Amino acid sequence: MSQDPIRILLVDDESPIRRALRPPLLDLGFHVVEASRGEEALQQMRAATFDVVLLDINMPGIGGLETLRRIRLFAPRLPIIMVTVRDGEEQKVEALELGADDYVTKPFGMRELIARIRSAVRRMRAPARSQDAPIQIGEICLSPVQRTVTQNGQPVRLTRKEFEILHYLMINAGRVVTYAKLLTAVWGADCREEVEYLRTFVRQLRKKIGDNPAEPKYLFTDAYVGYRFVDAQTLADEAAAPEPESDITEMAASAES
Repeated sequence: MSQDPIRILLVDDESPIRRALRPPLLDLGFHVVEASRGEEALQQMRAATFDVVLLDINMPGIGGLETLRRIRLFAPRLPIIMVTVRDGEEQKVEALELGADDYVTKPFGMRELIARIRSAVRRMRAPARSQDAPIQIGEICLSPVQRTVTQNGQPVRLTRKEFEILHYLMINAGRVVTYAKLLTAVWGADCREEVEYLRTFVRQLRKKIGDNPAEPKYLFTDAYVGYRFVDAQTLADEAAAPEPESDITEMAASAES
């Protein structure tokens, strides 16, 4: 028996963006409801249920961040993906700290957006996993109980802090973990500003798992924001040859003309 289609609430004040996004989302079997402002989005959420919200940060009225904050008051687990501009690093961090699950940066491609939507919904729908259960992503397997890591069945020798960094990233696979959250989880709140210190440990961790930062397979840097460890399904999807695509700016321009 097939699952019901993913219901998306698309919140963006730019009608060309909404017109560009709606047809490909519908073609992929998603159900799409639109809102042009945060106030309208909150009204829509009182009238219907959704599986994911695609929420623009820069909107008139109460704006994306305040809309996010209000949604989180009554829907703490609902996946919310923020849409930001390229130079909005502070807003990205603020959104993630307020509880956003992910973000995409304009201009973005449809393949990237669809991957983020599906990843967020998978995390929400996944059954609760035992904290002691091993985590397998690609060739890497981490055992929280034995505190061991193997890659292709071969042991990877990590320091205690390297293990804790990897563990935290893998239990949050597919999600951006801000520098401050990762530092707090591993070293405590007093160290949440020590980004350069964290980068040193991440460089060593990457070397030990053979992940090239220029062409990463597992551990990605979201510039000025934090790190993202790939989730297992996205890694499997990426094994397929990528198809060429237009970014959302080009699509919106076509929709407007």
